[in-house]
Amino acid sequence: MKPIDRRLSVAPMLDWTDRHCRYFLRLFSPRMLLYTEMIVAQAVLRGDRGRLLAFDPAEHPVALQLGGSDPEMLAAAAAIGAAAGYDEINLNVGCPSDRVQNASFGACLMARASLVADCVRAMQADVEVPVTVKCRTGIDDLDSYEFLRDFVAAVADAGCETFIVHARKAVLAGLSPKQNREVPPLDHARVWRLKRELPQLTIIINGGLRTVPQVTGQFTHVDGVMLGREAYHNPYVLAELHRVIWADGFTPPEPAVVVAAMQDYAGRQIAAGVPLRAITRHLLGLLSGQPGARAWRHALTEGASRPGATPALLPAALRAALTPIQ
Repeated sequence: MKPIDRRLSVAPMLDWTDRHCRYFLRLFSPRMLLYTEMIVAQAVLRGDRGRLLAFDPAEHPVALQLGGSDPEMLAAAAAIGAAAGYDEINLNVGCPSDRVQNASFGACLMARASLVADCVRAMQADVEVPVTVKCRTGIDDLDSYEFLRDFVAAVADAGCETFIVHARKAVLAGLSPKQNREVPPLDHARVWRLKRELPQLTIIINGGLRTVPQVTGQFTHVDGVMLGREAYHNPYVLAELHRVIWADGFTPPEPAVVVAAMQDYAGRQIAAGVPLRAITRHLLGLLSGQPGARAWRHALTEGASRPGATPALLPAALRAALTPIQ
């Protein structure tokens, strides 16, 4: 099995990193690791797994993130995901939403390290691909470095070798998921210390990192960086990072090249019954920070909502965005 290069990855983001988003982001780096949205293990077992787990081969390397807290169900869902071709299975121990808490998984599981260990152990027994864990630095009053270290050590004893740590604690009552990404202070140094004290583990840091210098500055402390919303809103940062990290001659694609690729992809997806807007909604950040960005977003949003919209909208929207105002 080829090892996964984890130096750069894009975070699992609910309602964002679906298969269409991942196909788009892949155009900006051939080698970074992509993650699905969190998919609940029960949905994999009882829902439309063909729809839930489908992805394009171009998305590799791609990891499936599962939500759940029942070891047997997670193991069964992990086996289905591995059979579908995913390169990694990740367990969500970081989502703070009320809905996830009510189902007894996500960040609240950090208070139950032995259960997380049981889940990891069961999943690993049923798959050959890596099983990893994404967590926070802590939850509520369980917010000491020692708590984080002991949690990670307990799960590592079950066989998990890779941890993605969002460098903020989760507040499980009183803050929305959006506020949980912004209000609890970042503590990158705590994640660095975790790597120093548990050097045998692969530690990936997530949270508050947006620029190339901010990301590359982490590599002296941890094994990799996971980007979230910055990658979604400004995908060219991924291309810039790819050039710095891998220095393999990759040239960031021009917007017209990206649009041509996505027009072709959209044509295939529409033929399979996917509405155009399900794809175009992920492309709004293509011209982020560039002249014409607002016109691009407007043309794409308005055009995709019209009845009978076709993939020809994409190059037309780009032309409208890049045509100088007379």
